[in-house]
Amino acid sequence: MTPDTATAARLVDDLVALMQLEPQGGDRFLAQSEDIGTPAVFGGQVLGQSLMAANLTVGADRPVHSMHAYFLLPGEHAPIEYSVDRVRDGRSFTTRHVVARQQERIIFEMSASFQTVDDGVEHQIDMPEVAGPDGLVSELDQRIALGDRLPEPWRSKAIEPHGIEYRRVQPDDLLAPVPRPASDSAIWMRAIAPLPDDPMVHRALLAYASDHGLLRAAMLPHGLSFMTGQVRPASLDHAMWFHRDFRFDDWLLYVLDSPSASGARGLCRGSIYTRDGRLVASTAQEGMLRIRALKKG
Repeated sequence: MTPDTATAARLVDDLVALMQLEPQGGDRFLAQSEDIGTPAVFGGQVLGQSLMAANLTVGADRPVHSMHAYFLLPGEHAPIEYSVDRVRDGRSFTTRHVVARQQERIIFEMSASFQTVDDGVEHQIDMPEVAGPDGLVSELDQRIALGDRLPEPWRSKAIEPHGIEYRRVQPDDLLAPVPRPASDSAIWMRAIAPLPDDPMVHRALLAYASDHGLLRAAMLPHGLSFMTGQVRPASLDHAMWFHRDFRFDDWLLYVLDSPSASGARGLCRGSIYTRDGRLVASTAQEGMLRIRALKKG
């Protein structure tokens, strides 16, 4: 289901507004939260907002090149305060540490590094050959098609249009997935309407989107799904590196794999490419994956 132009623009404007923080003085910022149907606040939201908070204390001549974050407690669907510590301002690199709080509870912390634009050697891993986004079914349409089969907790928010569209290269049954190799996952994603030209908005929204589907790569070999209630998942940490410029209102390919799962944790990695094959970002995340015993009958 593709929203009309006006609706798409409104949804993207809402997403951009979510990344706008209100200064509170002393390198503290207040942000709002959205409810996308998850029990706790979506981790990608906190990643994007914390990155925006750090960026508000750094000059525009030093774009972010990496971030390393820990999810400490589940966040509520309520405003979040971000406080930034100006750790270091060097000749080429700037380091910031961000702490997110809700009602004095620290729910998240992140360190980010920013760098002046410098020349150097260039190489990258090639983008795999996969089907393009045109003609693929969106995840939203997949969920809508399930109708009454969609579990109760997912029946409202999960079928609402959103400012970001995701299309899996190899979509599978959301309720009964067939086990597949942990390296067999790729998603096309983009904002569904034009974004402002501010590169930081594009980076923050890519950080937001990078939390979508990443942990699922560790579930592929086991035929597990979030929607069946079999798994109790939680993101534990998230790292991201920005390599090259991009626009998030054009299609990006998110190639995922999971090299290991053990100890009720799964490690997942991602490479993000433009349609013409430029590697623009890389991600890594470890998450908790606790298996629940399903009720019989």
